[in-house]
Amino acid sequence: MPFTNLVEMLRNRSISQSNQCAYTFLLNGETEEVSWSYEELDRRARAIGAQLQGAGAARQRALLLFPPGLEYIAAFFGCLYAGVVAVPVYPPRLNRPDSRLNVVAQDSSATFALTTADILTAVPELMQRLLHSEALSGLHWIATDTVADSLAAEWQMPPIDNHTLAFLQYTSGSTVSPRGVMLTHDNLLHNLKLICKSFEATPNSRGVIWLPPYHDMGLIGGILEPVFVGFPVSLMSPLAFLERPFRWLQTITCTRATISGGPNFAYELCIQKIQPEQIATLDLSSWELAFNGAEPIRAETLKRFVE
Repeated sequence: MPFTNLVEMLRNRSISQSNQCAYTFLLNGETEEVSWSYEELDRRARAIGAQLQGAGAARQRALLLFPPGLEYIAAFFGCLYAGVVAVPVYPPRLNRPDSRLNVVAQDSSATFALTTADILTAVPELMQRLLHSEALSGLHWIATDTVADSLAAEWQMPPIDNHTLAFLQYTSGSTVSPRGVMLTHDNLLHNLKLICKSFEATPNSRGVIWLPPYHDMGLIGGILEPVFVGFPVSLMSPLAFLERPFRWLQTITCTRATISGGPNFAYELCIQKIQPEQIATLDLSSWELAFNGAEPIRAETLKRFVE
């Protein structure tokens, strides 16, 4: 079905596939999980969107400072629902410098920051450091997980179209200062259509994604693509995968996933870390499309992974 923007995309799913599972997040990377249907995700997005609309955030830029999880996804869609330009950023950490965060906040001209109540209250010294930063001191902070679902009824569709700016995606900043790319709803929908065609994805597909949700492979391919096509996806934190790569292939086995992937190093890590006795418990026969990208692809790695 042709969509004109991402809000229309999720709203359509919440009506036509209201009770179907959209996302399952594996809290421990294995069995402990939380799931949202399309209707539940839409309700959370409308509630957060209404909160932002009430705060006068329309057409403003908002930093998204979340760990991987469903609350991050709700906040991302909440920004779209409010006509707010989302700016996904890795969440701050107590023992890490905030230089990249400061650069992104200043360059994006962000006026809002969305995060969780835990980040706002659990580490006072971290928040004091952030709030006294020149780039972050004037932001309007909102803990989206405290926004009541009842606010969803107050949401109003914002004046957006396919040319409206959806979010700013920043480079890692590992070699030069982070640089932002402006992505419109039309940019994203065109990309999602191409991914769908290349992956041969259908509503019968199932995904497993452990990739960081702040960049294109994890966010566009792993989070937005399933909603675009209408298939469920199981998500886990990148740290859960890095701690125990077996979790990735185990989840594909358990969920009978058809689409999954990652950079070349992920396949290499599985070769190095997964033991023969673990391999014996896997059944990857459902896995139809294993994508590989974001860094050089090595034929030798893929050959050894297949073996």
